[in-house]
Amino acid sequence: MASEAEYSAFEEKVRRTVYLDNLSPQVTETVVRKAISQFGTVKNVQFIPNYLETKNIPVSALVEMENPRQANAIVSEISHRPFMVGGMPRPVRAREAKLEMFEDRPAKPGRKIEFRWVETKDPDFEVANKLKQLAKDHALEVDIALNQQLEDEEKLAERQQGALKANHEKYEMINGVITDGTAKRLAQHYHIPVADECF
Repeated sequence: MASEAEYSAFEEKVRRTVYLDNLSPQVTETVVRKAISQFGTVKNVQFIPNYLETKNIPVSALVEMENPRQANAIVSEISHRPFMVGGMPRPVRAREAKLEMFEDRPAKPGRKIEFRWVETKDPDFEVANKLKQLAKDHALEVDIALNQQLEDEEKLAERQQGALKANHEKYEMINGVITDGTAKRLAQHYHIPVADECF
């Protein structure tokens, strides 16, 4: 069990941490750091994988900032404006981190937790069963939506890659006609005034 001082330090860490959700599975720690660094100093990024899904992809993360003020600025800004990370069509959501989100959270001093199985004769048994079925149904719906979203993102990534390649080819062509003097000769032929520094 953690001491009062250790638990207090953990609570301070929670206050300067932001929970980011709806991240694309293609987003890396480096991308998150660069995107969030505009709000301040990023101390740590920890992805939270969803172990219940067939694809173990990080779609949410805990981002620890230097102080609570920076964390609050992130939550405030992202709550009021669409914030895309990595050019993917998923507006990222942000909220203040909670104690329960941390794998390494220490036990609160003086707190005792008890667990028990719900017996079939227990009045809460039927309620627990209904909740369990609802959770299964929800997980199936989420899986279908996630797969569709992943397909859309992969198509977008392909289009972006294609556009980048086409733009690079255009750049190479323009650079080529400038370098070999073709652009200057055409300008002279058609009597187009162009400054010398353009060539």
